Amino acid sequence: MTIRTESPRTPASSLSVFVRSIIKPRKAAPRNDPRHSEVPKLRGAEFAAVYYNLRVAGDFYEFLRVSPCRVLFCLLDLAGRREDTREILIAAQNAFRTTAPKLFATDDLNEAEAIIELCHEVNRTILQGAGGIRSCPAFMGCYNEDLGTVCYSNAGHTPGLLRDHTSVTPLEATGLPLGLFSHATHSASTCALVPGAVLLIVSRGIVEAEFRGEEFGLERVQLSLQRATLATAQDLCLSVLQTAQEFMRVPPTHNDVTTLALLRNT
Repeated sequence: MTIRTESPRTPASSLSVFVRSIIKPRKAAPRNDPRHSEVPKLRGAEFAAVYYNLRVAGDFYEFLRVSPCRVLFCLLDLAGRREDTREILIAAQNAFRTTAPKLFATDDLNEAEAIIELCHEVNRTILQGAGGIRSCPAFMGCYNEDLGTVCYSNAGHTPGLLRDHTSVTPLEATGLPLGLFSHATHSASTCALVPGAVLLIVSRGIVEAEFRGEEFGLERVQLSLQRATLATAQDLCLSVLQTAQEFMRVPPTHNDVTTLALLRNT
């Protein structure tokens, strides 16, 4: 079983934690898949994304720097098998990449309003590409390097988990999944990442991983986050995936499984 990692740095010593798993450099995406998204380098922080190589459903993540101090990120979980989701995901990526720079073009913008409008545009694109309803839980955020804050909209996605020195706080849904209603309303919230804090987002495939009828669940994800040693964002992503695989006793081929982490170092 091959897993893919995305991080500006890849410490080799941390990549052997998956039994009978190997890491390979990511190749360019096939023409019928969304384009590869490079993980941007940050000031005093770092992003990472890790997923199993076998893409069978609709997980998709994206990173995009839109200003000297702002980086956007998202994790989508489009309903359906991969053969049915590719074209919709390509259209959603195009909408994200073309709309976001315009919305975040000025220094004095309202981040919440911009992130909400970005959600609306991706929502319209999914509905149009699907030719009707196609549920797509989505977590979209804007990391502000100057302030150490994340302005986010959680459209029916698995809650993000924010860990600091005192606790783990779930970032619950702020609206319905994308792809359901053309005039759906969404809202945005802002959280602060103090030095040493981390934001973890996982796809539904991890939460719904099963063993003998029991789900891995968000509580086990949270427990994994609480116990993790936060050396790097990539190490955290790998640790959560490893814990889910150990719970299942088999490689997670039931669905796409993806982890995305933002770690603030200073």
